[in-house]
Amino acid sequence: GKAFRNEITPGNFIFRTIEFEQMEHQWFCKEGTDLQYYEEYKQKAKNFLLGLGFQEEHLRFKDHDKLAHYAKSACDIQYLFPMGWSELNGIHDRTDYDLSRHQEYSGKNMNYLDPATGEHYVPYVVEYSIGADRLMLAVLCEAYEEEELENGDVRTVMHFHPALAAYKAAVLPLQKNLGEKARDVYRQLAKKFMVTYDEAGSIGKRYRRQDEIGTPYCITIDFDTLENNTVTVRDRDTMAQIRLDVGDIAAYIEKSLEH
Repeated sequence: GKAFRNEITPGNFIFRTIEFEQMEHQWFCKEGTDLQYYEEYKQKAKNFLLGLGFQEEHLRFKDHDKLAHYAKSACDIQYLFPMGWSELNGIHDRTDYDLSRHQEYSGKNMNYLDPATGEHYVPYVVEYSIGADRLMLAVLCEAYEEEELENGDVRTVMHFHPALAAYKAAVLPLQKNLGEKARDVYRQLAKKFMVTYDEAGSIGKRYRRQDEIGTPYCITIDFDTLENNTVTVRDRDTMAQIRLDVGDIAAYIEKSLEH
């Protein structure tokens, strides 16, 4: 949800702002199991980031040097932003502080009845939190590259994980007179994925446009497509090209989204 902070020094684009979107997950558990879940959620938090396409060497755990009065353990996952290592998200063992204070000042009973043991207790809380705005900034920083090519040219490319890319594929007719077949392929893929269609300019310029917005695959319809129903599929990251039957394109894209 929406969060507000009396931030003295907002800056670094959307890294530090007065108003931001905050995501939190709180796990309620029994005292004595909290450190187990704390370690478990540290790994889950890291795996979540790895699943978004972050490189492991760009992430690190940083334990808090000083703990808040309510915390038993606390650490941040830091990301290597262009301006240096900075906090991306936090994991905290908040003990029973939150519910105990609610109970103390509200007069409401915050005890939980364990149906298996019949035991009553105030749960401990293990918290995982991350700012959506800062996460978006980190995703953009991680994806962005200005790659120098063998011919001396520089291409700008966003290496988004396919699941995060706005378009999963772009359908490109080699020439405009191949547009009818290209639009047929586009309509087939649009039933399953967000795809785009582009027939303006040279094929090389169209590849570059898709690289700049992070489209994982460019599907080129050429004259061979009319003869054998195959297309050229270009990979954004490697620029390698393969031939695929039109009927196999969807499965090829789906497989990339699973990893």
